[in-house]
Amino acid sequence: MNDTTSIPELPDRLSSNSRSPHYVEACFEQNIGITLNGKERTDVEEYCISEGWVKAQSPKALDRRGQPLMMTLKGKVEAYYIK
Repeated sequence: MNDTTSIPELPDRLSSNSRSPHYVEACFEQNIGITLNGKERTDVEEYCISEGWVKAQSPKALDRRGQPLMMTLKGKVEAYYIK
């Protein structure tokens, strides 16, 4: 049987927040893995491969709306689909 559904290529910049202009719903139909400096990260909210950063939630700090603050971590970023 032929699989007619194709997986879209991961963009250079992607956000998991649906309010972001970098949110692509089609990419989230599959599980996405992110590695930063060779270590797999599971808490990434947004990434940019060309600029070399990821944004992850701060463990305790909240903004004035009660949303977690985001920390920017820099290094070599790789994004891939998990099979």
